[in-house]
Amino acid sequence: MRRAGLLLAAACIAAVAAFSSQGADTATRATSCSFRNGIQHVVYLQFDNTHFRRDRPNVASDLEQMPHLLGFLRSNGTLFTNDHTILISHTAGGILASLTGLYPDRNGQTVSNSYGFYGSNGATSFSSSFKYWTDQVEATLDPLPNMITLGKKTTPAPWVPYTRAGCDFGGVGTANIELENTATNATGDMTRVFGTGSPEWNEAQASPGKAQADFVGIAIHCSQASTSHCAGSANAKADSLPDEPGGYAGFKALFGAKYVDPAITGGNACVPDTAGQPIADPAGNCGFPGFDGMLAKNTLGYIAQMQENGVPVTYGYISDAHDVHTPDPKANTFRSAANGPGEAGFVAQLKSYDDAFNAFFTNLAAHGIDKSNTLFVVTVDEGDHFAGGIGTPQSDGTLAYTHTNCATATCPPNQLGEVNGNLAALLPAGEPPFAVHPDDAPTVYVAGNPPRTDASVRKLERDVGALSVNNPYSGKAVPLTVALADPIEMRALHMVNADPARTPTFTLFANADFFLTTSNPPCGGNPCVAPGFAWNHGDVQEEIGNTWAGFVGPGVTRRGVDAKTWTDHTNLRPTILSLLGLKDDYLPDGRVLMETLTPKATPVNLKGKTARKLAVLYEQLNASFGAFSTATLASATTAIAGDDATYASRSAQLAKLIAQRNFVAGKIKTALGRATFQGKAIPAKSAAKWLAQGTAILKSAKALPK
Repeated sequence: MRRAGLLLAAACIAAVAAFSSQGADTATRATSCSFRNGIQHVVYLQFDNTHFRRDRPNVASDLEQMPHLLGFLRSNGTLFTNDHTILISHTAGGILASLTGLYPDRNGQTVSNSYGFYGSNGATSFSSSFKYWTDQVEATLDPLPNMITLGKKTTPAPWVPYTRAGCDFGGVGTANIELENTATNATGDMTRVFGTGSPEWNEAQASPGKAQADFVGIAIHCSQASTSHCAGSANAKADSLPDEPGGYAGFKALFGAKYVDPAITGGNACVPDTAGQPIADPAGNCGFPGFDGMLAKNTLGYIAQMQENGVPVTYGYISDAHDVHTPDPKANTFRSAANGPGEAGFVAQLKSYDDAFNAFFTNLAAHGIDKSNTLFVVTVDEGDHFAGGIGTPQSDGTLAYTHTNCATATCPPNQLGEVNGNLAALLPAGEPPFAVHPDDAPTVYVAGNPPRTDASVRKLERDVGALSVNNPYSGKAVPLTVALADPIEMRALHMVNADPARTPTFTLFANADFFLTTSNPPCGGNPCVAPGFAWNHGDVQEEIGNTWAGFVGPGVTRRGVDAKTWTDHTNLRPTILSLLGLKDDYLPDGRVLMETLTPKATPVNLKGKTARKLAVLYEQLNASFGAFSTATLASATTAIAGDDATYASRSAQLAKLIAQRNFVAGKIKTALGRATFQGKAIPAKSAAKWLAQGTAILKSAKALPK
């Protein structure tokens, strides 16, 4: 979930016809875009916090309450339910790993949805992860790219293989592929894209709410084909990617609904949602409704309008269903309230989502866009832990929860909300000054960025590891710390990127009920329960790390629910590109999910047992939630919380093992990537050696002292 709402301004709304294609549809508007396996369209959707698993045994899961979506995925393709996110597991990180096929150390977002960094002024500052693809961390304090990869370059953009292939690429609310702000300072999106003094820049200064609806959250990255939506358009702006491998000159984009909407509706200013109503912000401005307003009906309305009018590749974000989002026209924002499993608002919102998917699939099919010619990929950014009790049954079959602050030692059985704690105040006196990125898994930044072996750092780590605090849900003292990771272990978890200023002193993975800050909680105690948020993520618990991903379309087998195959977010990108016959200009961290491909669609060098064995081993070696990371994190935790001699010895042992992991995983990754995208056979002798080495490394990791 994106915790900050958007403040927008008022305007009048234009009328929109019933939900159907406006303007020329794909039957009359030809494009130069073509893919392998008979695929003509790509529809990629990523939910925020939406679960396949049940959060309470007696309450249907999120997907069970969306039968039109669940049935579509289960009946027509493969629904992987043993998928996993990355660490730290948040909206930005989950989406960006999925879009790029890269772990956070190579895509830049090692901590999200915001992150701390040691600025050039010596202080700890914080920056949002949600920025346009080429934006900086901060112009003065840390001018490196927000999306940073190896060599301190900007991470390659996910739309590039599509636009180079002659396909327009539509972005709908998805992290960092559309403009994310209306800032008019020297490095703001309005300045960088439109220029100081431009009409768009002036609008952002005079009416930032209207500018938000007009320019943020919606975009089309255009190909150079004559059929592109940018061809001949005075509204198209340079799509600048100066660090893109192989160059990216001459490409343009339409930024914002003000220019996208008319381009996909035949000149109308509004796009209809799946119920036929104009998509607008709470104040009535047609266009982007805000990130909390990316309800299924709005996102799917935009996706359908694009697909039916010459944008064959669309990537969309759907707001979480756990928090009920209610528009506030006066303030021009959405008011979000956390709901528990089975609560009336939650149930109603899921029903509206299901209705939207029913209309979406029906409408697309009426325009000739269906499973026979379209690759559908639907997934979620992260899992969640519900911080709350047991709901009280109501006469209508729903459950009710207590939505009030609780500062007593034991909260009511039907209480709802995160347990808020001021970490600094819970610790003994004499700790070094530090800041945290507030979270269920807070990253800690000790003032002055001392080395990990500094005596004050070691004392703080030990004290954090020893904390025991009251959990108001049980009324008993519980260990606050589940796991600890220092910079050595964070490398194993892919949490250290090319910007050294962003590496925390250490990371605390906490009891999943807790949300930790360094300020006094808003609920009257420390700890205490605040009902504003109730779905914790970022942490290492199974319900947080475990997610799902569904594939439907040409080249995809009908396996139904696959709960066995172990996969994670980085595998989505290479699987999609392999099906399409495209490739990136970099080696992805993920591997192709051969388990869902038909024999014809499977790259020839991935068809043997050896490739499958390497892929399975690679996952457990390299994935953030794989066996290697799980084992090393457990060992690092006891070492960090222990005495200095144990810490020094274990750190050396872990560093050596992580280096071995990186070497063998890199070899396997390279071999699988070349087999997929370059048609190169996997050397049999090398594969046998890597399998033996990788197995030995996993065995050594599991044997580490805990």
